[in-house]
Amino acid sequence: MRPLKTLQKLYDEESQVVITEKGSPPRALFYGENFLLEDLPVGTRVIFPRPPLAGVPNVKAAIRWAINHPEGMEPLHALLRPGMKLTCVIDDISVPLPPMATPDVRQSILEVVLELCADSGVDDVHLIIANALHRRMTEGEMRRMVGQKIHDAFYPDRYYNHDAEDPDGIVELERTPCGSHVVAVNRRVAESDLIVYVNVNFVPMNGGHKSMGTGVANYASLRAHHNPKTIRESKSYMEPGHSELYRRNERIGRAIDKHLKVFHIETALNNRMFGPGVDFLHKKEEDYTEGDRLKFQAMRYALSKLPRAAARTVLNSIPAPYDVTGVFAGATEPTHAKTLEKSWQQYVVPVQGQSDIVIFPIPFISPYSVNSVLNPLLVQVMGLGYFFNLNRGVPLVKKGGVIILTHPAFDEFDPIQHPSYIEFFNRVLPETRDAVQIEQKYEREFAENPSYVHLYRKGNAYHGVHPLYMWYWGENGRQHAGKVIVAGGENNHVPALLGWDRTDTLTEAIEEARGFMGRSASISLLRIAPTVMVDVK
Repeated sequence: MRPLKTLQKLYDEESQVVITEKGSPPRALFYGENFLLEDLPVGTRVIFPRPPLAGVPNVKAAIRWAINHPEGMEPLHALLRPGMKLTCVIDDISVPLPPMATPDVRQSILEVVLELCADSGVDDVHLIIANALHRRMTEGEMRRMVGQKIHDAFYPDRYYNHDAEDPDGIVELERTPCGSHVVAVNRRVAESDLIVYVNVNFVPMNGGHKSMGTGVANYASLRAHHNPKTIRESKSYMEPGHSELYRRNERIGRAIDKHLKVFHIETALNNRMFGPGVDFLHKKEEDYTEGDRLKFQAMRYALSKLPRAAARTVLNSIPAPYDVTGVFAGATEPTHAKTLEKSWQQYVVPVQGQSDIVIFPIPFISPYSVNSVLNPLLVQVMGLGYFFNLNRGVPLVKKGGVIILTHPAFDEFDPIQHPSYIEFFNRVLPETRDAVQIEQKYEREFAENPSYVHLYRKGNAYHGVHPLYMWYWGENGRQHAGKVIVAGGENNHVPALLGWDRTDTLTEAIEEARGFMGRSASISLLRIAPTVMVDVK
C-alpha cells in the first residue's frame, strides 16, 4: 500500500478536479451581480479552489514573532531610535477582494508597529497609502482599514493617500541617460530614515519589489513596466520566474532598496471569501445540502429582483472572513519568497493538460471597482488579464483556443471613479484595439490631461492613464486566444468594441466555441471565486 502521506497528497490534488458526467449537478457560476445555474457538457473538467488553509492561532503574536525574527535584517525594534523619521506605507483598497472583515490585518500590523514606535521614542511617524495611480481612498474606507483609534490619531495630516502627481511630493532616485528607466518615489518616503511596508498578499503577483516600486511611484516610473511589450513578454503575471513584469519591478525595487531602508511586513491570507449565509459558495455542487440549494435559489431570486446598483451594494456589503495564514518580515526578497511559498500552498491546483475551451465566470468586483461598477474595460481585464494568468507558466487554454466569459457586459461606467475610462472606451477603441498603437498615439495625452490629473489628485478618480493600463493588462489573453465569447451579454456594441463575440446563453457560447475548435474540443471551467490557480502539466 502507498504511505498515508502519499495517499493524502493524491486525494488533495485529484479532489479539486471534477469531470462532468451524466447526472452531475448544474454549476453555480458568477454572472456579474448575480449567478447562473448551468448544466455543462459531459466531459467538462471543473477545477475547484483548494479548501481554505487554517489561519494562525494568534495574529498579533504572529506579527510580533515575524518582526522580531526577520529575514535578512535586524529585528524591527533594533532599527528604531528616538527622533528618527519613520513612514509606514500601506497597501490600498484594491486588495483583498472582497474587503476583509474587520479588524483588517493592516490594522493589526499597525497597532503592533505603532506601539513599538511609541515605546522606542519614535514620534515622527506618517502612514501613507500606496495607491500609485489608483484612486484615492475615501475617509470612510481609510477609517475602516486601520480602525477608529489609529484613524483619529493620524488622519488627515499624518495618514493620507500617496499623490503621484504632486510636483513637490516626488523625489527621483535614479534615471538612465535615455530616460527609459526612472526610479521616483514619494518625497516623505524618500526622506525617511526607515520605511515599514505593510502588505496584504492576496495573489502571488502582490508584494515583493512591486510594493514599493509601484505603490509610491509616479507615472514616469510605472511606464518602465506598465506597457504592452512587458505584458507580452510575461508568460504569467503570477509566477515571478516567468514574468517580465516582475523582473522590471525587481530592477526598480532593488534600486529603491539601494537608496532607502525598507522593512517589509508581508501577510498571506487563505481564500475564505464567503462567510455565514453564503459559505456554500466554497463547496462543490455535489456537496450542497438541501439547505444550501434553497439558500442559493433564494439569493439568486433576490438579486434578480433588485436594481443592479442595489444588488451591487448588497454584494459589496458582505465582508470576507479571511484568515491570516502567515506573517513574514524583513528584507524584500527573502521575505517575499516565504510569502510565495504560502500562496502556492493555498492557491495552486495541479491539472493535466490544456483545454481547447476555457470558461471564466466573471464576478461583480475587481481590484479597480471596489465600491463601484465593473465596467466593460474591467470585465476585459478580469477575463483576459487576471483570470487568464491564474497559472504557473502555461495557460489553461491552448494557444488559439476559445475563452468564454459569463457576464452581462453592460455599458455602465462610474463617472466619479473612472472618468477617463469613458473617453477611452468611446473614443479610442472604435479607432483601434492595437495596444502598441494605443500606447504610441494616446498614452501621453491621457496621462497628462489636466482635467484627469485634477480629478485624480482632488477627487476619487483613477489616473487618466489607467484605462490604457487596463487594456495593456489584457494583452496576454488577446494575443493567445483565437476567440473570446461573452455568454449572456445583454447588448451587441460592448462585445463588438472589445473584439468579442456574444451569445444569449452559456450553452450557445459552448456550441459556437465547438464550431470554432471542433466537436471533440476539450472544455474546462475554472471555478472562481474563491481564488484558484492552475499548475498545468
